[in-house]
Amino acid sequence: MSDQQQLPQQFEIQKIYLKDVSLETPNSPMIFTEQWQPQTEVRLETGAKPLAENFFEVSLTVTVTAKLGDRTAYLVEVQQGGLFALRGFGDEQMGPMLHAYCPNILFPFAREELASLIGKGGFPALLLNPINFDSLYLQRLQQQQAQAAASPSSSAPTTS
Repeated sequence: MSDQQQLPQQFEIQKIYLKDVSLETPNSPMIFTEQWQPQTEVRLETGAKPLAENFFEVSLTVTVTAKLGDRTAYLVEVQQGGLFALRGFGDEQMGPMLHAYCPNILFPFAREELASLIGKGGFPALLLNPINFDSLYLQRLQQQQAQAAASPSSSAPTTS
């Protein structure tokens, strides 16, 4: 057995913090005079990078754009960060931990900040539904595998 398999699994939240926030209301104050029936788009991005052995920064970026017709009412973006210690997890477990489990922890913090910013911008409340980060992670893996299968491998053996 390898050392990683013998170690008990440990997961610790070291810190949760805001990395970046942005609120743009390019058409205010005139947008407030229009009937509020926006089309809302939500984009999510996750990222993870090692900082030291067993120590990772995970980021979750949530971008919400609300439009009335072709005019943007608001664009708000929150990048929520977290420092996490993960010990004893195998390579096959690190992807789901860093790109699904940790973003699940960060999401309520990002959702709260988004709601606060939107309210401070003078707009009606927006409550984001829960996100299934496990499903999103699996979809991303399947897309990557499909792309890898579709493109020729540059490391394929050649014969002379």
